[in-house]
Amino acid sequence: MKRKTPEKDYTHESLRKEREYGLFWYSWLWHLLRPILLALCVIVVVTGVVMATVNWVDRNFFAPVDAQDQSYVTFEVASGNSLTRVANNLESQGLIRNRTVFKYYADFLGYGQKIQAGEYQVSKSMRMQDIMELLTTGDGNPITRNITIIPGWTIRDIADYLKAQGVIDNTEDFLAPCRTGQDYAAYYYIADVLKTDDVGSRLYTLEGYLAPDTYEIYTNATVADIIKKLLSQTEAVFKSEYHDRAAELGMTMDEVITLASMIEKEAKTADFARVSAVFHNRLKSNMTLGSDVTIKYISGVKRMSLTNEDLQINSPYNSYQYKGLPPGPICSPSAGAIHAALYPDEQFITDQYLYFCSKDPDTGELHFSRTLEEHNIAVSIYAPLWQAYDKEQGL
Repeated sequence: MKRKTPEKDYTHESLRKEREYGLFWYSWLWHLLRPILLALCVIVVVTGVVMATVNWVDRNFFAPVDAQDQSYVTFEVASGNSLTRVANNLESQGLIRNRTVFKYYADFLGYGQKIQAGEYQVSKSMRMQDIMELLTTGDGNPITRNITIIPGWTIRDIADYLKAQGVIDNTEDFLAPCRTGQDYAAYYYIADVLKTDDVGSRLYTLEGYLAPDTYEIYTNATVADIIKKLLSQTEAVFKSEYHDRAAELGMTMDEVITLASMIEKEAKTADFARVSAVFHNRLKSNMTLGSDVTIKYISGVKRMSLTNEDLQINSPYNSYQYKGLPPGPICSPSAGAIHAALYPDEQFITDQYLYFCSKDPDTGELHFSRTLEEHNIAVSIYAPLWQAYDKEQGL
């Protein structure tokens, strides 16, 4: 009978191997997870530090100055204020926490170039960025406006227009400095006018020098600001070559402006050069200019048909009685009229035209004559039209 071989006990060996296998996977997982867990820990710590820093920065720089204060105060951004000035003013009024942070943050986000002048209602409960955005919207009130000065307007016309437009409160505020001109002697052409012998005969020293054009002015512009802007345009219009041409003609700038103002009042653009030729011819012939518009300027008469009484007015502006140009301009001439004063129609100069009169009051068309006899015939033909026009206009 065979003896049975005793079965081996694998229990202890199996446990050992299973333990070794388990330790292997634990070690492998630990090596795998350890850097991940460390990274997570670093992230948590860094996030905490970052959040704490962000909260500190926000609380000390960006947060509202007083979140509980819902009241509004008026904050003004004046025209021309720099971003630095705006930031300083905001901090001084207690509306932001730090002016330096506001300035650089606004500049970084592109708000610096977008901030508009105006008055804003700002609260201490507003965050810094909300204030930035508000200041770029404008307050709904324009900071500039346009004014248009029409060729042929007198200083009185300009003053009435500015008052009607709400630009000035009182016409005399505008008329007074224009009357004396003393405050504007820094402009060389006004300084020259102030030196003339007949400056005291002028109604307004600045007459003729407030150039017609369309201008953009600030809504808070002063009378002085407006006058300076208009005076500066005259220098732009009267170009350097015009001074050379005036010298060729033996004329001063003031004489050119005066002649141009008469041309402006007497004719439409198409006839400027021809009217200029007539005046130049009369000046050379030592004749009176015999211009109705100079009498209308001094008397305020609007009629086309002047009476003998009108023609007898005692004033150096009466170009029927006084030879040469009047004491000064009678309106603001256009650039075209100034050019015509300097460059009269050569053919009319050669043909010695000495007279003109209105041919059609509605269109402004003129009739030109060489001799007094021709002129008198033209007047007899067209005078009834002038009288009818005056009647229609209630003049």
